[in-house]
Amino acid sequence: MSTSEISLVHRDWSRAEIEERVEQLGEWFHNLDLKGVQTAPEHFLGDYPSTKWRNFAHAIPVNLSGKSVLDIGCNAGFYSMEMKRRGATRVLAIDSDDRYLSQATFAAEVNGLDIEFRNMSVYEVPQLGERFDIVIFMGVLYHLRHPLLALDLLHDSVTKDLLIFQSMQRGSKQIPALAEDYPFSEADIFDKDEFPKMYFIEHSYSGDCTNWWIPNRACVEGMLRSAGFDVLDHPEDEVYICRRREARAVESPVGGVLG
Repeated sequence: MSTSEISLVHRDWSRAEIEERVEQLGEWFHNLDLKGVQTAPEHFLGDYPSTKWRNFAHAIPVNLSGKSVLDIGCNAGFYSMEMKRRGATRVLAIDSDDRYLSQATFAAEVNGLDIEFRNMSVYEVPQLGERFDIVIFMGVLYHLRHPLLALDLLHDSVTKDLLIFQSMQRGSKQIPALAEDYPFSEADIFDKDEFPKMYFIEHSYSGDCTNWWIPNRACVEGMLRSAGFDVLDHPEDEVYICRRREARAVESPVGGVLG
């Protein structure tokens, strides 16, 4: 499956055909309801991601007519389809896993939704050469070896206005009051649980060797600000609605930060 658009051909599917195809497409992470057929009814998180969506759906505009959406790490396409159901004019969904893309393409076809799917990683988004009104970046950050680079690329290359962000979090949920700078001699601040931290997973977490980094809440919010995104809303424990600002923090030649 190349980075070219995967064409979508509408047809009517019987329940038996859907059940057979769901089985053929392997293990699903998104539990979708495809005309009464659930794709992952035994999901360890329950009816996921519907249960999460219900906690923040109110924070997304109900009418997305005229809007373009980019869904990064779309998996089986749950959020892409929700955006299309809200009237988004264009939805482009990308993932680097061909199995997920096959699942998403099938789910969109069963639901009669015109969504573009491409095999592409977040590091390749500058190749798109366009910006989108809404960028969805959910469940991806902690799977990346270079998470801050990914956020920088979203800011610099593809986000026109809103970013819908979600990441698994561990550690403290407190937001500390921090100074803009500390002397080199200050070391105790790093021992505080609420200090912005990202935990490195060398081997595996929850049976998944692609879980590389897991931030605490202060780290998530700090990274978003550093990459040029202002938090507008925090409607769900792990979900942030952000607006792109023109300027982001940039590295100085000596590794400091220029505002």
